[in-house]
Amino acid sequence: MTETAQPSRGVRLPRDARRAQLLEAAQHVFVHNGYHAAAMDDIAERAGVSKPVLYQHFPGKLELYLALLETHGNELVRRVREAIASTSDNKLRVRAAIGALYEFVAGEGQAFRLVFESDLRGEPAVEKAVEGALSGCIDAITEAVTADAGLDAERARLLAVGLVGLSQVTARYWLDARETISRDEAVNLMSTLAWKGLAGFPLQNP
Repeated sequence: MTETAQPSRGVRLPRDARRAQLLEAAQHVFVHNGYHAAAMDDIAERAGVSKPVLYQHFPGKLELYLALLETHGNELVRRVREAIASTSDNKLRVRAAIGALYEFVAGEGQAFRLVFESDLRGEPAVEKAVEGALSGCIDAITEAVTADAGLDAERARLLAVGLVGLSQVTARYWLDARETISRDEAVNLMSTLAWKGLAGFPLQNP
């Protein structure tokens, strides 16, 4: 989602377009204010609609927040799966998977903060949504490691957890240092580090 000019009040939009508009406005408010400080009034004003219009689409602030988490969580998992499927070369797979996570963190609108830095992790529904997104990424990598590294699923999953953890933590650190380190260089550094470890496991099907 990218920032756009606020529409004039009273403009009628198709339901899907209105929903997308409201989610975009909500993302801006949640990212900049955090969940607890965000107000439905602020979101409605940002979207250029009345509060009744906002409530027609989302019954409350939590439902709006969860809709954003679901949208961006699914997008993150999709990117990681597509990255792994983009090549059969395992070294390139590692780089592609790490690159997908860096791309998500670098994306417009700072959607990654909703997934990785939520201030509402104590809410069960939010915890479930965040863990679902991370598990989806871990599942995708586990499948590839299990097939290619000669490890059972439990050990392959532990490696996948490590790769996802390394990627998302370093990507968030890089975001503050990207004026001196390009994204390509950061991805190369981290994928080299990860591959040096993963390459030590024998291929199941060399």
